Parts: sequence; structure tokens; C-alpha cells
Amino acid sequence: MSTFEINRAPVLTLWATVVAERLGYDKDTALSLGKAVAGLTAQRKGQRLGIYQKKEHAGEPEPAGEVEWVELVGRQVPTCALEHGVRAVIRGQAQTPESSRQYLESKFKDRLEPARKAMEHLAAAYEPDELNRVANRLYEKFRPAIPPGTRGWGAKGKLDLQLIRSLAGEASLF
Repeated sequence: MSTFEINRAPVLTLWATVVAERLGYDKDTALSLGKAVAGLTAQRKGQRLGIYQKKEHAGEPEPAGEVEWVELVGRQVPTCALEHGVRAVIRGQAQTPESSRQYLESKFKDRLEPARKAMEHLAAAYEPDELNRVANRLYEKFRPAIPPGTRGWGAKGKLDLQLIRSLAGEASLF
């Protein structure tokens, strides 16, 4: 079955992870970055919909080490280098690949590998720099459709893996 119901957040997490891997990040760093991209996107949308209040960063713990910024899927993600690799930092905390992996497994269940393969196929159709430039537009083409506004917050929509694969054939259009 190439179509199934799922929330947008895990889809974006997986897509950003696949894009990060295509850009050359190792799997653990990519998982960390993917979860951060989805979290930052949800935070911004939640603020726009009035679900979340914009918070000032005062009082948030600072990560150990120097923060560097990575652009991924249209988002600026703060990162820090740790002894076991680069990790995304959200609210002063380095994001663990284990929590991202468990999150994806719990949301996709037995459809994780087919979804990953479809996204990897699409990502491979682009040179890495070009992929990162168009990754958000590609996501907007295949992300699950949900109702607009607050009605769509947390709603599931249909993810079509065949559509994701077919977008690889349109690589020259971007």
C-alpha cells in the first residue's frame, strides 16, 4: 500500500533527515537535525495560529560549546559539536538521535522503510546543494493534506509514496 494516513510532523522529520543525509551528515546527526526542523516548523505554525505564544529566549539554558547554524529544508537550525558528533539544539538541549528514531518508528510503524526509500529516491534526483534549496518546495508538494487553520493542527492526512517517487522525475523543473 503506497498511501496511508499520518500527521505532517513525522513526515517532515523523516524528509529533513533524508535531506541531511544527502547533504553528507551521518545518520545520527541527520536524525537530530530532522527532528529539530519539524519542531521549529511546528513552533512557528503554532505561533501563527495562536496555539503557542512567542517566547523570548531569556532564561533558556545554553548548550555546552559553541553554537553553529545549519540551514536545512528552509530552516536555520542551531547545532553544537559534542564528543559523539554534531547535534541540533532546541531550547538549550542537544537533540538525541535515539529519541528521533523512536519517534519515527512509533509514527510510521511498518511504513517507515518504504517511506524512507521513497524519500531517498527523490533526494537522489538532486545534487545536494540543489536539494537543500528546493527541499521545502518538494515537501509542500507531497506532504499530507490537512484542513486549514487550527482544525488541521495535529490532524492526519494521506501520504502518497508513489507521488514522492514521481517527483524525482520532475527534478529538472526546479
